[in-house]
Order: sequence, then structure tokens, then C-alpha cells
Amino acid sequence: MESALEGRGPLRYGPPVPEPGLPVVPELAAVLARAAGRPHAEPPGGGPALLAAAQGYWARRGLAADPALLAAAPGAPALLLALTAAVGGDVLLPRPCPAWWAPQARLLGRPTFSVPSPAACGGVPDPYALLETVRRVRAEGGDPRLLVLAVADDPTGTVAVPEVLSRAVEAAAAEGLHVVSDETWRDTVHRPQENPVVGPAEMLPDGVTVLSDLSGGWLPPGWPAAVARFPGTTAGAQLRARCLDILTALDATLATPVAAAATHALGEPRALGARLAHAVALHGRLAGALYEVLHTAGALVRPPQAGRHLYADLAPFAPGLAARGVTDALELENDLTARLGMPAPGGHRFGDDLDQLRVRLSTGPLLGDDERVRADLLTGAPDPLQAAPVRRALDRVAEVLGALAASPAGAEEATR
Repeated sequence: MESALEGRGPLRYGPPVPEPGLPVVPELAAVLARAAGRPHAEPPGGGPALLAAAQGYWARRGLAADPALLAAAPGAPALLLALTAAVGGDVLLPRPCPAWWAPQARLLGRPTFSVPSPAACGGVPDPYALLETVRRVRAEGGDPRLLVLAVADDPTGTVAVPEVLSRAVEAAAAEGLHVVSDETWRDTVHRPQENPVVGPAEMLPDGVTVLSDLSGGWLPPGWPAAVARFPGTTAGAQLRARCLDILTALDATLATPVAAAATHALGEPRALGARLAHAVALHGRLAGALYEVLHTAGALVRPPQAGRHLYADLAPFAPGLAARGVTDALELENDLTARLGMPAPGGHRFGDDLDQLRVRLSTGPLLGDDERVRADLLTGAPDPLQAAPVRRALDRVAEVLGALAASPAGAEEATR
């Protein structure tokens, strides 16, 4: 794919993380500011206070965690890179998957193999396709050892169906794969009563490492911090030790002020928890409204269940797009980003084929640029869907897609 895309856009730059579009919580900013005067550095893997906070965070979710089996780093990509290097072998990924997963393996020269996700949800591989892929890779001389999956998915914005996840984890265990569970978006499920999150570490305690990037809900994306929980076994302790060696060699340590903010956030203080709940509710409403616009226009899209994003297949608009010279995901990304005035990374960035007209859209840009308006929307007054920037953004999406759906000639109207 890289040769086919050469010279056709800034592929080397990953798509932006779905931004919350909301002001930083003052309490959190104050914690970070107070820690800015501390002279000492955070140790590789995180200091005792941070790891104790991570232990409490997982314990509140029913997952026992010994601080001696936890680690922290400046963002989940650093942790996944260390894990990929430590486990070795080939890497299996669901398709589509987060844009930052595959580059870690490529950087290490490790082959990656995509396994299609089931129709029910994204983030996890179809169990039967997983078994077939593992056996095919081994028959061709490969060495699959690592499966990465997500319980709440970027890019699709869906929550893994427990039955599907259980079968995928059983298949991975049967084939001797180590599972990495990316739980970055776990705390951003829009309706947790309807879509409960069950992690694979609860199903396969001895064979799963859990990753959580705090940019999913607890920290601003510009404050990189992530934590990992390793299996409570001798092999898990050895894996953590190898990962710490790699993080140390990379000097992948948290900045002291960010470590303080992460420690505070993982303690889930009341004000921060309330703010997260408001933000999740707000983005849930925005995602639902964006879904309705896309679905009504004729796009193929799963109803969003978590996070600040959804994933749309615009194949029904292929004639109108072709009239504009848009025939693949990269051209679709460039065209929609320009016309919608918001990031619209194509599916090629998430492991989908270049010729598929798929795109991830995020809810943060719907909030506009006025900080006062964005802060007011957190209170629910006015109704977020009636706020001027939100209404304008949704109307623009409907206008662009409506013109494309009308006829190929209508694509010309969508540029105005």
C-alpha cells in the first residue's frame, strides 16, 4: 500500500486523535501547575504514587492489579511499541483498527496481518477468521504471537459484543497468542447500561495485557500518559521487565507535571468524574445526531456507542464522488476534509483497503471554536443540538452528502 500511496498526501502523519473540543478541567490544570516546580524526574514505568492510583482505578472496575505488574509511559503508542518488541513475532489486528497500532510493528520490522471484524462490532477480529488467519500465516512460515484488540473501538465507535469477544479470546488462547486489550475508550461508553464493557483480562487473566491511554477520557490529548496492566504470572512479570528495559532505552518517561495530573485523574475525584460524565453525554448526543444525518443521507454506518467518533462507508455515494475525481479513501479524505471543514481521515489509515470509500468523522469539531459556547454546552443549556455551531456543522454534512446522493452532477453543487 505504501508504494501505491507515495506522493499522494501526508500519509506518514497519523490522523488527529478525536479531540474533546472542551476546556481543560480547572482542578486538573491546577494539579499540573503545582507539579511544574518539582525538580525530580518520574522513573521509567511510573512512580509509586502513579502506579498506586492505577491499581485503584482497575480495582474499581473489578480487575485486581499489583503495582509490581503495572507500568506507565507517555502515551499508549510507547507502551504498545515496548510490548510488540518484547513479545516478538508477527502481529494480528482487527480491520479496521486504530491508526496508531500498525506503525509500532512496522517500526520494528514486524509483519502485521489484518483480520476482518464481525458485522456486530468493530475492535475485535471475527473468531473464525482469526483462526484461519493464524493457520495460514503459520503455513506460510510466519510466527504470529500477538493479537491487539479494543473493547471500545476507534475508529468505529462501537463496543465489543461480549460473546464475540469471548470467542475471539478463546481462539487466541488456543493458538498461543498474547492478547493486548486497548481500553482507552472504556470510560466513554454513551449508554453503559445497554452496552456493558467486559474486558478480555476478565476472560483470560493469564494471557492479556491491558492498555489505557488517558486521552480517551481523563486527560487532554496534549498531556500524553498511559498505563498498562500485565498478567499476574511469572511470564507477566518477565514481560513487564522487558518492557521497562525498552521504555528506559527509549527514555519514554512521563513528564513530572503530567504524571501528577495522571495520578490525580486515576484517583477519579468527584469533580473530574462528573466532568467526564457530562462530556460523554454531550459527545454521545453529538455522535447520535451525526449518525442520523449520515444514515438518512444513505451512508453505511454502525450506530455509535462510545467515544467521540464514528466510521462511515460512503460507497453509496460512489457515482457522485467519482464525478469529483474521488475514487479511493485518500482522495475521499482530502475532499471531505476540505468541504466539511473538519478532519475526515480515510479508512486506509485504519487498515481498510485503499479502494474502500470509508472515513472516520469526529464529534469534537462540531462544537466550533468559541470556548465560551463549548463550556456552556457541558451544562446542557442550551440544548447541544440547537447550538449554532453544532447546527451549522450538521447541516453542512447533510448538504454535502445530499448533493452527492442526488446525482453525479449534484457533486458540483456540494462544493459551494
